[in-house]
Amino acid sequence: MEQEFELIAKTFMGLEPVLAQELTQLGANNVQIGRRMVSFTGNKEMMYRANFQLHTAIRILKPIRHFKAGSADDVYEEVKKVDWSKYIEKGKTFSVDSVVYSDEFRNSRFVTYKVKDAIVDQFRENTGDRPNISVSNPDIRLNIHIAEDKATLSLDSSGESLHRRGYRQESVEAPLNEVLAAGMILMTGWKGDTDFVDPMCGSGTLLVEAALIARNMSPGIFRKEFAFERWSDFDQELFDTIYNDDSQEREFKHHIYGYDVDIKAVNTARLNVRAAGLTSDITVEEADFKDFKRLEEKTIMVCNPPYGERISTPNLLGTYKMIGERLKHEFMGNDAWILSYREECFDQIGLKPSIKIPVYNGSLECEFRKYSIFDGKMKDFRSEGGVVKTEEEKRQMAEKHRFKKNREFKKRLEEDEENAEADIRSFKFRSLERKPFGERRSSFDDDRKGKREFGGKRFDRDDRRGSFKGGRDFKRGGRGFDNED
Repeated sequence: MEQEFELIAKTFMGLEPVLAQELTQLGANNVQIGRRMVSFTGNKEMMYRANFQLHTAIRILKPIRHFKAGSADDVYEEVKKVDWSKYIEKGKTFSVDSVVYSDEFRNSRFVTYKVKDAIVDQFRENTGDRPNISVSNPDIRLNIHIAEDKATLSLDSSGESLHRRGYRQESVEAPLNEVLAAGMILMTGWKGDTDFVDPMCGSGTLLVEAALIARNMSPGIFRKEFAFERWSDFDQELFDTIYNDDSQEREFKHHIYGYDVDIKAVNTARLNVRAAGLTSDITVEEADFKDFKRLEEKTIMVCNPPYGERISTPNLLGTYKMIGERLKHEFMGNDAWILSYREECFDQIGLKPSIKIPVYNGSLECEFRKYSIFDGKMKDFRSEGGVVKTEEEKRQMAEKHRFKKNREFKKRLEEDEENAEADIRSFKFRSLERKPFGERRSSFDDDRKGKREFGGKRFDRDDRRGSFKGGRDFKRGGRGFDNED
């Protein structure tokens, strides 16, 4: 059996327990929760699967050296102790990403330069040649993480952040990160056993992530490339086997609905849904939340309303008051989950949440709250077998000790942009302009039962694009997947 090695999966603050659960279900060993990361052990297959199948990981790192870094000279000397010829072949390019939380190292770029210097100097001394550095498209990506004087040097097996699934063709003004969207859905415990609705769907990220979870589809199916595919020990046959294995996918018998008042957002969401090949599962329509009517089937709602940050939103508190009113009158017998940032916004909903889970949306310390909507008094609801808070939700509430007890809703992370995952800090918020509630069927859903499309083209697995043809009878092999042909 192939020997296991240490791996690190990075994620958002607040999603660590969800990621740990995903890793455990995937079969990872020695799963340990840290700050914005979960460490685990596994072999090459586990590393490939972690990149391909995890919904809540930002990237997967393979540590190659741990050391004490008391100074810049320590970093240089310790990095130089690694035999880099094992990792960077002649003619290959590399890049270094540094994340630093230390009084000694206040500039992550300085650390980056020290690591690059150590590697280049080693090659120059041993071979007379030096490898080239490529920031945009390197063959080998390295990551160094320093917390005070503890440093971890790793190979980045993911490359581009894993939240960049590949199905998003366009975005609206307030794109929700795909990893955060998936984490929110997994926190609810929903696995496709009821209908799903997002009445403020924006570019449709929650809708697509919900469909992937409902069907148990690997989010990596749309990806063009992973960094480990350029490693010298890359096992093409093994990864092809993982890529083409759809044995764990399941049937989804319910439906996902998305609505938005902005027709541009509606069209964008439809485009992204179509690109993901999920139009038979998802309906997107132009509609105003204030006109929301009860859906026929039992439904879960997950919603990310505007917070009034970064752009001006007219009558923000009135919007949240309207949300509470619609939930009370049109969502009886169902659960609604709302992500927001301001306490005063939550207050306007006028309903008592059964659970509050702290989570970061970019640099904003938000809360994800569950509202169990029922008629009558709480004691009557419970006497009839109603459950407001499950045991798992109670456990999630206990995780709040990892955040400040008395949080200020206007608190920002004080770390520099260059010192953080830049791809999780690009959130903007769109304004609300209300339009009448429309019909609930998408024009894309009439003739595409059993088909999936990517970028409007048929999805043959020979080039990672085209139709899923009623399941997946395509095979991965070629390195296509560009949008030219």
